[in-house]
Amino acid sequence: MAGEPALAVSTVIFALRNDGEAGAASLRLPLVRRIREPFDGCWALPGGPIEAEESLAAAAGRNLLETTGLEPNYLEQLYAFGDTDRSPGERVISIVYWALVRSDEASLAAEGENVRWFAADELPELAFDHNQIVDYALWRLRTKMEYSRIAHAFLGETFTLAELRQVHEAVLRRPIDPANFRRQVEGSKAIIATEQRLTGGRHRPPRLYRYNTSVEFTDNGPLAHS
Repeated sequence: MAGEPALAVSTVIFALRNDGEAGAASLRLPLVRRIREPFDGCWALPGGPIEAEESLAAAAGRNLLETTGLEPNYLEQLYAFGDTDRSPGERVISIVYWALVRSDEASLAAEGENVRWFAADELPELAFDHNQIVDYALWRLRTKMEYSRIAHAFLGETFTLAELRQVHEAVLRRPIDPANFRRQVEGSKAIIATEQRLTGGRHRPPRLYRYNTSVEFTDNGPLAHS
């Protein structure tokens, strides 16, 4: 191994998707099949090189669009992975971003022979250290789900309490008692009830909520502005 390390970006994209079978949506992510060595034919995270004149975020967005056709609204730098042996033949340092997309955004992904969605907790053996990267991204997502408003990235501007709870259940992979969940989120003042209701169902239309933008979240929980 010789020469200067190469610099690249990769992106972990999470979405709640239904696999077509009965049941609730699950947390899934798109992978791309590599068409050259190293790891030719293996699945990997979307990514690629960084052009000399573009920012890291621009490189992440460009590579994501070129490989999957996605342009997520939520794109945040996650971590840098740079172990000396993570890529055969040369040292590659990857700046990893993560993106959270709504199900309607996820449906726009260019699926095909070389782009496919996988359950986030049931991945095949991936190229490079991408299994480790996904594990780290899952840990970060589940940790932030407990105290931040990150669930909003999976929802529209307004949502029902049931929809919000389903996001938490899918990400945390455990059932949540509806009554306890209602008390918790309403008590946190993180959401505000609107005058709107979701129409089209057979039962009494549930109320729609939105996030309270006057509440700032920290690692210790919500902090209301005076």
